[in-house]
Amino acid sequence: MDPSGPDVPPISPLEQALHAARALVLADLVAGEVAEADVVSLVEESVAQRRWWVEQWPDGVDFVAGLVAQDVQDALLERYGRWPLCPVCGTGDPHALDVEPELGPDPHWVCHKAGVKVASVGTLGSATGTGGMPSS
Repeated sequence: MDPSGPDVPPISPLEQALHAARALVLADLVAGEVAEADVVSLVEESVAQRRWWVEQWPDGVDFVAGLVAQDVQDALLERYGRWPLCPVCGTGDPHALDVEPELGPDPHWVCHKAGVKVASVGTLGSATGTGGMPSS
């Protein structure tokens, strides 16, 4: 059966955004070497909740990746501790990066202590040197 045949419905923008958000957050979890099964389950829970959220507010589809990243970060904080730890600040207490904008397109990880953008959501590996594409 041809996968692009008439029996296969096109993937909706909502599903595309959810799949992209899942992939981006998983890439950052892999870069941080914390992509254990229970952590991946946190991603799946967030994606399911955000599916409902975007169905209620379709204009928010561009915000899904940042929201899933924040959801997973919050869930990890409750269960395990801060994630992702800042790779920029070499001194002082370890601290987590934040997602900016909190509700907007093009989410990225920032260090508020140093006042710098560290990486786009999904590209932490290039910022931390633990995988991903090299930064240019």
